[in-house]
Amino acid sequence: MFDKMRYLTRGINAEVSTSIQMRLWNMIETMDPPKDYLQVFILEQLPDRIVKITHRQEEPEYENTVQVVGELSSENLRIFVIDDGDYSTMLLASEY
Repeated sequence: MFDKMRYLTRGINAEVSTSIQMRLWNMIETMDPPKDYLQVFILEQLPDRIVKITHRQEEPEYENTVQVVGELSSENLRIFVIDDGDYSTMLLASEY
């Protein structure tokens, strides 16, 4: 799961830096299985150019939080990464 073609929506491309996009993909790659088809990321802009990333899934329950240097176009973003078996898509929750 999450190991085939990867796609981004226009919203992700416009709102999220490439370095943060790569970090999100890496967080999925390095998590222990089993992985749910739906991965959820909550991004929060903190002071001093710090972005707090909370990564969650429902089944099985999983949560991991990291902080990275970066800037968001919005103060808070919710991002979904969905794997349908043929490919994975990263999108803003507002694009769902």
